[in-house]
Amino acid sequence: MSKSLKVLLSIIFLALLAFLILIFSGSKIYTDILWFQHLGFLHTFLVMFFANFWIRIVVGLIFTIFIFINLNFTKKAFINYINQRNNNEDEDIETIFEERGRGIINWLNQRRLSVIYLLGSIILGFLFSSISQDVWKIVLKYLNKTPFGTTDPLFNRDIGFYIFSLPFFNFIKEMGMVLVILTIIIVGIIYILASGINTFQDVTGKLPNRAKSHITILVTLFFFLKAWDYRLSMYDLLYSPRGVVFGASYTDVNANLIGLKILFVIAIAIGIILLTSIFRKNYRVLLYGLGIWILATFLLGNIYPAFIQRFQVEPNEIVKERQYINYNINMTLEAYGLSDIKTDSFQVKNSLNQESLQKHNDIIKNIRLWDSRPILSTYSQLQELRQYYNFINVDIDRYNIDGEYREVLLAAREMDQTLLSNQAKTWINQALKYTHGYGLVMSPVNRVTSEGLPEFFIKDIPPQSSVDLKVDNASIYYGEKTDNYIIANNRSKEFHYPMGSENVYINYEGTGGIQLNNIFKKLLYAFRFSNIKFLLANGITTESRIMYYRNIHERVRKVAPFLQFDGDPYLVVANGGLYWIQDAYTTTNRYPYSQPVNGGINYIRNSIKIVIDAYNGSMKFYVIDESDPLAATYQKIFSDLFVAGNEMPEVFRQHIRYPEDLFVIQSHLYSTYHMKDPTVFYNKEDLWNIPEENYAGNSIQMQPYYIISKLPGAAEAEFILMLPFTPATKNNMVAWMAARSDGENYGELLVYNFPKDNLVYGPMQIESRIDQDAEISQLLTLWSQRGSRVIRGNLLIIPIEDSILYVEPIYLQAETSELPEMKRVIVSYDDNLVMTQTLDQALAAIFGQLPEEQINQMEKEQFVQIPGNISELATRAVDLYNQAQENLKEGNWSQYGETIQELENILKQLRDMSQNQGITSNQEVSSQ
Repeated sequence: MSKSLKVLLSIIFLALLAFLILIFSGSKIYTDILWFQHLGFLHTFLVMFFANFWIRIVVGLIFTIFIFINLNFTKKAFINYINQRNNNEDEDIETIFEERGRGIINWLNQRRLSVIYLLGSIILGFLFSSISQDVWKIVLKYLNKTPFGTTDPLFNRDIGFYIFSLPFFNFIKEMGMVLVILTIIIVGIIYILASGINTFQDVTGKLPNRAKSHITILVTLFFFLKAWDYRLSMYDLLYSPRGVVFGASYTDVNANLIGLKILFVIAIAIGIILLTSIFRKNYRVLLYGLGIWILATFLLGNIYPAFIQRFQVEPNEIVKERQYINYNINMTLEAYGLSDIKTDSFQVKNSLNQESLQKHNDIIKNIRLWDSRPILSTYSQLQELRQYYNFINVDIDRYNIDGEYREVLLAAREMDQTLLSNQAKTWINQALKYTHGYGLVMSPVNRVTSEGLPEFFIKDIPPQSSVDLKVDNASIYYGEKTDNYIIANNRSKEFHYPMGSENVYINYEGTGGIQLNNIFKKLLYAFRFSNIKFLLANGITTESRIMYYRNIHERVRKVAPFLQFDGDPYLVVANGGLYWIQDAYTTTNRYPYSQPVNGGINYIRNSIKIVIDAYNGSMKFYVIDESDPLAATYQKIFSDLFVAGNEMPEVFRQHIRYPEDLFVIQSHLYSTYHMKDPTVFYNKEDLWNIPEENYAGNSIQMQPYYIISKLPGAAEAEFILMLPFTPATKNNMVAWMAARSDGENYGELLVYNFPKDNLVYGPMQIESRIDQDAEISQLLTLWSQRGSRVIRGNLLIIPIEDSILYVEPIYLQAETSELPEMKRVIVSYDDNLVMTQTLDQALAAIFGQLPEEQINQMEKEQFVQIPGNISELATRAVDLYNQAQENLKEGNWSQYGETIQELENILKQLRDMSQNQGITSNQEVSSQ
């Protein structure tokens, strides 16, 4: 093969390789553009893309130009070295280079050396530009910064300086120092090689004055940058972990800060002296300056601060650190939105009676008897209906249903393609056929059927609603399990839902996804997803729409990677359709003196609520906290992304709730930071804990829970998120925190403190009382020994007027089944503790017979279709069996499954009633 043919083939191969790289990377970028444009967020994409692109270009250019200019200064020394070697005929070439190395030297001339320098500079510039991928966020926030209106206590600068400006300055400084140090190393190596230096002692003797001057200038620039580094490091002391609290401590202020100021002056002075040494040709000053700087850094940066800490602070730490502890307390409370928390005392008198219970019937009828953890298994067993459907989690919300304010549990029935049989996992099925989930289940938190199962407000396929809440469009194309792309509205039609022995098919009629209306788009997506079937499949038409980034967790992060997101987006039924609400947070780790949590963040606001259409995938980012400077800055940067909070439709505003993730962070911090006196804080004299509870036989930390309750002094019941506190070393309850979610009170935090001279039972004390109750313990133990698993649900602490009510549901689950059934309710009030089948029975046992009207209402609400005796259950079982046989003959498989399920529940209840009678008989025999 001739040389020219080899060159031609190499060119063709490289061109083809470049084309393929361009096509694959270009298809990803262009389809992302189509995706953002479809959502109406094209400006957001362009800002993120070009900000990242141009910052990398600028960084790369600066590195390339700076390195190339400095390399050009070495060119003369390198050429002189080549000429000297070429003219020295007496020297044995083999002692310098091999013959090939001699050829390279002869090949190098000034022009070729310039080309090599330029290529080397471009490569280094490209490599170092890649380290700035996420810097676009820092740069854009700096260019669009918003003042906080508050200042730090040490330097008296606006907080915005530390969050927006200081990170930008640190980035510029770090890039500058990396560039200068890299250049010093490169040109130093070139000068050493070109000067024939073999030992360190030869540096001052053999190194040309031009080289010494060049390196001195670079070192001078390094010291000026280092002086700037010392200046910025003074501000970084506000994030020091040295003291008893986060932030600048006594040692930081009285030793490190002084040391940084002195080092700042030393660095400037050394830089100036080095500049003057260039004209005096006294290059030993460079070595002296480096020595002085290293010694000063060691003394002022390590020895002196350690001395101050050891001999001034530690002997009298609280006195020295008191001021800085106070800074930390105030700034932490401000950073986490706890500075405006309202506190009040809660005098426990336990004065509830029948009349007060009737007065607060809106609270009683919304006491949650269903824990979201076991009910997920119950939902799965009763309502998934087909193998490919899946309930990911259960959400808690509130609705106005049939004129009443009700707390409910609901879950979306999503399509999980991983549950398809292996034979069904074809591209046609996964991309064109099984495209979406369908429907939801909703049940009230307090209703239980006679079989111990939840009663449903909305259930089945298609959704059947027993209340005034209707679902007209139940398709779920965007959810928490929609992980792959699909092509909707295709010739083969999409599976909609099963109906008996047949299936219903539809074509998508919404606006979600990108329309594949030309061959160019099909080609792009074929490259993006590496699948030629986009071009070959007959089922794809010009009306077909491809949907990707369908998982709502991924979807919101793709649009807004600069936000943090709550871990639990929740389903909302509104306008006859299904929507998701996702809470988003603005965060930073640069808030002065604020205590970091969760990987380093030390400022957080739930400023943004995102509403996502489960059918079309459209998203609205509502800014509900206009006072957040970070949110205001993002609004300036991404003008097409955010919508003012007052534009949120009322149908969604009724369902915004205080996010649990934020509440967890705030409650954990407040358990320490409620101590505002520095001395008390230092000694941890009043430290609180998040209590534990017994769940399914294990002690776990109590999680915040949503309830409908009436806060002290409030006019009506409302939806709140609450959590109790206990002292650090005790189990009694000392306080409880609540976050409001309704109306204009949204976001308000309250803490109610119990009197320290009265015992208020904590969760674990109630759990212990349950364990120590002979009758309750006997029944739970008996159930556990008969092939069943007893699950003790979420212990709810419910404040009513000046009293505390404790409620814990008990579930029973067979070892061979995943269908938990609610069997008992334990209620504790004051010194009373009872366990009964229903909540109203428990309340009647404690407070006496309730008014008949309220009993009827509670019976209706809590225990539906209560059978009179075993005979009635047996009769019902026979009827269900006969009905199931009729369904089997008719081929009505859906109704057959429901009938068999109800029959199973009846049989289980007959078993339980037999067990209970056995227990009663044993107790009677024992008493005799």
